Amino acid sequence: MSDLTILHHTGCSTSRHAVEAVDAIGLDAAVVTYLSHPLDRAALLDLIGKLEDPPADLVRKDAFFQGLGLDPGDHQTPEAVADLLVKHPRLMQRPVLVRGDRAIIGRPKDRVADFLA
Repeated sequence: MSDLTILHHTGCSTSRHAVEAVDAIGLDAAVVTYLSHPLDRAALLDLIGKLEDPPADLVRKDAFFQGLGLDPGDHQTPEAVADLLVKHPRLMQRPVLVRGDRAIIGRPKDRVADFLA
């Protein structure tokens, strides 16, 4: 069993980069395609608790976010972020790497190597 998990979106080049970086150094990782297997609220809150980034950074503020008429200011707390991502998992930043009690958003790409070192 791996102590490294990658929350992965196959259509994202940055997410694919993280998987390739892990493979290149020979680490064993559990790769979870979170759109096919969305995290529930409890798992999201656990993830947010490990995240080295602010909870709001876990939310993509892209065209889909804007199209829903959402306000970034309304999604700052761990609870608000978890509730939003349960409802709209595609708004989760990717990739997210989790190792033990630490987690990061793998953007920009160079954060991945530092986290894996």
